[in-house]
Amino acid sequence: MEVDCQSEDCIVSSFEDDCVDLGGVKDMRLEAEAIVSDVLFAVTEMHVSHSLNSALDVAYINVEIREGNQYCLELTEAGLRVVGYAFDNVNEDLSTHYHETVYSLLDTLSPGYREAFGNALLQRLERLKQNGQ
Repeated sequence: MEVDCQSEDCIVSSFEDDCVDLGGVKDMRLEAEAIVSDVLFAVTEMHVSHSLNSALDVAYINVEIREGNQYCLELTEAGLRVVGYAFDNVNEDLSTHYHETVYSLLDTLSPGYREAFGNALLQRLERLKQNGQ
C-alpha cells in the first residue's frame, strides 16, 4: 500500500523532536507510534507490535519495506536496530548496530524507501515553490 506524504512535517522531524518526555524518561511505546506515522508513506507496511511486550524503555516495530522484506525493529534510548527478519520475531543471537533515526535505518535497508523519501521531498519543494510565486 502506498500512501503519499501530505504532512509537511513528515519529512523534517527527527528522533529527538518526536520523543515523549515523562519526567526525563521517554515512553518508547509513544515514540514508536510517532515513528510509524512519520515514515508510513515510504514503506509497504509498518506498525507497532501487539505481540511483543513494549515498555517505557523498549518498543518493537514491524516493518515491510517496498522490496518485500519484513523486519522486526527494536526501539530503545540507544536508537533503532533490526532484531528479526519477520514480524514479531526477535532473534537474541542477532547482533546489529543501532541507528539514531528511522531514516538512517530505512536508508540502509531499502532503495525503495530512499526513492519514496526523495519523491516526497521533491513534492514538498514544488509546493513551496508554487506558494512562493
